[in-house]
This record gives sequence, structure tokens and C-alpha cells, in this order.
Amino acid sequence: PTTTSLSFFLPRRFRTLSLLLAILLIYLYLTNRSSSSPSTLLLLPHNNNNNHHRPSLLHKNIPWKRYAYIQHATSTAQLCNSVMVFEALSRLGSKAERVLVYPAAWDTQIASLTDRDSQLLVKAREWYGVRLVPVEDMGITYSDTGNMQEEGEERKRENATVTKFMAWKQTRYERVLYLDADVTVLKHLDELFLLPPSAHVAMMRAHWRLPEKRTLASNLILLQPSEEEYERLMTASRAEDSTKARDTDVEILNRFYGDSAMVLPHQSYGLLAREFRTEDHSQYFGNPLRPWDPERAFQDASLVHFLDEPFPKPWVMWPHALYGEMHPRCKGEDCRDKDIWVGLYDDFRKRRKGFWLIDAGYLRTVVGAGA
Repeated sequence: PTTTSLSFFLPRRFRTLSLLLAILLIYLYLTNRSSSSPSTLLLLPHNNNNNHHRPSLLHKNIPWKRYAYIQHATSTAQLCNSVMVFEALSRLGSKAERVLVYPAAWDTQIASLTDRDSQLLVKAREWYGVRLVPVEDMGITYSDTGNMQEEGEERKRENATVTKFMAWKQTRYERVLYLDADVTVLKHLDELFLLPPSAHVAMMRAHWRLPEKRTLASNLILLQPSEEEYERLMTASRAEDSTKARDTDVEILNRFYGDSAMVLPHQSYGLLAREFRTEDHSQYFGNPLRPWDPERAFQDASLVHFLDEPFPKPWVMWPHALYGEMHPRCKGEDCRDKDIWVGLYDDFRKRRKGFWLIDAGYLRTVVGAGA
């Protein structure tokens, strides 16, 4: 009797286990299928737990201290955006170092709870491991009209040309990656540091100017630092004729590297926010017949650049009428362009607001004590 009951019990148990296994497999299949087309909100890397882009972890024995991301800041707004970039790189698992160039007039001694510049510098250094590089001269004075003799025409301006070229001065690194700060970083870009060393400079095409102009864009630059090259660029940035305005960084970089730079794919590293508003994507693809899929474009991108005229940058308040006129329209029931575009701007604003909310208890421990 014992043998008979045992032989009867085992098959029933196996049948139960098989049924449970089948249910589990069906659940996993349906879950995987639904996650292949995530909602717009979940596409943002800080809104999900699927950080699948970790190429730096796939390479063994990489000396990451030889490589660095670099940002420059000459205003409080720009400083906040730069620290947001470093936060994203840290959160996304980047292994390369981080460098911030800023005016030497700023300091890291938090004098009060409203001392925003010092707070952000300390936050960058202490929370995200950023190496701070103060620089004495971060700006120049020149005339917008080019006539330096006209009274009242001169004014102080942020000198994006000079500060951008300072990336070449960071010779403690073999390679440096400069990024504009008006971006949302979706994946880290560590893989770019591992490009062939023969690529002394790598940039993207300004695809939005094609086919009329074939120029390089300066919003992302992979470079090999060199004091000699830095001096060449700085010399080129000084107008020989004092009555004329200086060349922009884009003009100088195209003159130096237009024919020799490695061209990076803008579909990966140069997605613009305005791409979700346009109807014609032939400049983006280089092919008028290729169909546009906003979610696929978003998933393929490592970052989104907020180049979206006539809209102001996301940290600037919009005129309500402008939003009503210019936001992406739904195509029937397909509102993915609008959802992604609105989601990008809302996400940037929310994260940026959070950057000003530094823990008051932490601040009280450093105010007046010097960071």
C-alpha cells in the first residue's frame, strides 16, 4: 500500500510543478513583451531600473583615470546644468573622471544658505567626485557690432570660445570629452574614450544645416589634450583686426578640424529636442524615405540636446501662447512625439528644481566652516 500511494503521489506533484512552471514562463513572456514598448516616462533612465548601457563594465583593465568628461561654467545657471550632467554620469555608471572649469572668483566656502555657486561646487566635488579647476580669465569684452570704438557698444559676455578651448589644456588626461550642459544624458558615453587613438578629435556633423552647409557641431567634442594645440586655438580666437568681432568656436574648430576630425553619429550622440516637433526627418536620417519612430530614436540616443528654437531653454519660463502654438501635434491617436517632447522638458525642470534643494542640515555643517 505504501508503494502504491507513493507512486500515485509523485506524478500529481510533478504535474503541479509543471503547471506552475508553465504559468511562470507565460508571465515572463508577457512581461518582456510589454516592456519592449515602455511608456514615455519609463524611457528616461532615472525612471526605470533597466540600466542596460554599461559598456565600460565590459572592458577589463581600462585605466579610466586617463579619461575625463569636462564641463565649463561661467554663470550660476550654467553651473547648475553642469552639475546635473555630472549627476547623470555618476548615476549611469560612468567610470571616467569628471572635471569642471569655473571662474577663480568663485570659491567653495559656503558663506550662507543662499550661496548657490559655492553650494553647487561643493556638491559637484563631494557627491559626484568632480575635480574643480578654477581659472582666472573666463570672459572677454568686445562689441556685438564689431566696432570697438563706438561708445556704449562694449559689454561683458560669457566667452564660450575661450572656455571650450580650455578642454585642450587638461593634459593630465589622454582623452577628454566635452559636452554642452543644456542636455539630458540618457546613457553614459564611456565607449567614446576607447575609439582608436588616431582620432585626435571627434565631433558630429551639424546635421540640421545639411545639405546647404557641411560643418561640424561643437556641442560634443572628443579630444586629446595638448598645450601646443591649446595655444594654437587660443591664438586663432584672438581677432587680428581689433575692429572686428572674434570668430566663434564653431568657426575655428571647423577651420582646424573640418577635414580631419572623426565624424560621430548624431543619431547616437546628437538627438535634438526639436526633432520631435518637425515633420521632416530627412536631415536627421540623411534619407527622406526612412520612417520616423520617436521611441526608437529616443532609445537609440545617448543624450538629448535642447536645441529647439524658437523655444527657450527648459530652465527659462515659456510664454504660454508659444507653447500652445509650437508643441508637437498628435498624429491621429499617436501622441508619442508630444509625450516624449513634453516629458523631456518637464523632467529637466523637475530635476533642476531638485538641485537647488540641498539638505539644510548638511549646509549648516559647512556654512562658515569652509568646504
